[in-house]
Amino acid sequence: MSDPLDALEKSISSLRRAIRDASAAGDTERAGELRAQLRRAERAWDALIDADEPAATPARLEPTAVPAAQGAQLPAREHVHRALMLLGTPAAPKLIVGVHEAFFPGELSASKLSSLRRDEERSYRSSPGARPYYLCMALAHDLLTPVRALVTISTWALEQRIIGPLSPRVDFLTGAVHIAKAVHNSAQSTADGPSPAALRLLWRFAVNIPDALPRSAPGHEGALDPQQVIDAAEAELEVHADADRAVRTEAARRARKSLGDDQQLFGAPLQGVTRLRTARA
Repeated sequence: MSDPLDALEKSISSLRRAIRDASAAGDTERAGELRAQLRRAERAWDALIDADEPAATPARLEPTAVPAAQGAQLPAREHVHRALMLLGTPAAPKLIVGVHEAFFPGELSASKLSSLRRDEERSYRSSPGARPYYLCMALAHDLLTPVRALVTISTWALEQRIIGPLSPRVDFLTGAVHIAKAVHNSAQSTADGPSPAALRLLWRFAVNIPDALPRSAPGHEGALDPQQVIDAAEAELEVHADADRAVRTEAARRARKSLGDDQQLFGAPLQGVTRLRTARA
């Protein structure tokens, strides 16, 4: 999932199938919620198409290249959006910056993300739905309160934006797969291959996944095999993915029942915890 446009198109296709299934099952509430997600995803797709620089396929770009100049002109929220779409999981500011530096032109600092998240919430509350997407917090699976250390995108399914006990590991492995695919694509599509920053980022994932490092040169970033990282990450994902999905699905069901649209994006207030526990029973 190396291109944000590809990721959005896949999400749009999946949402349309889910709407059809929900309608066939007579679940009008679920179909309505999915239609709202579909509209947000389609607006995000339109925004990427209309951007001066299309959502770039990750590549190593020299600072003097024209695409880099265009990328530098994008607002910070667009930089964050592109990095998150490549990663495909909720992420901490430091990782978002690392992904951006590895694959996209322009500058992004972690310090910008704190004020950016507050601005996104204020913008939504003042004019809900005015933007094609919003940067928002992940939600804790038990209390549905915001996990402020993790940033997500409003167009993602609610299940994808919820964090359960196994979610940090599942998201780490999922991110590793996407980064490895992006590195592989860079190696295939650019003369210089993946940037040193991209290889360092993949290495940081690989050292924490069993059997992901090359046996011949386990201490050399350049010896990494992206396919080996993908295979190792997917092998461990098979162990955790089903249990994590079940927790996220159940939490999403409670969130749709208990939270308003704004709280499904930015989390329930702490004073609402007692009410949410009652609704869960």
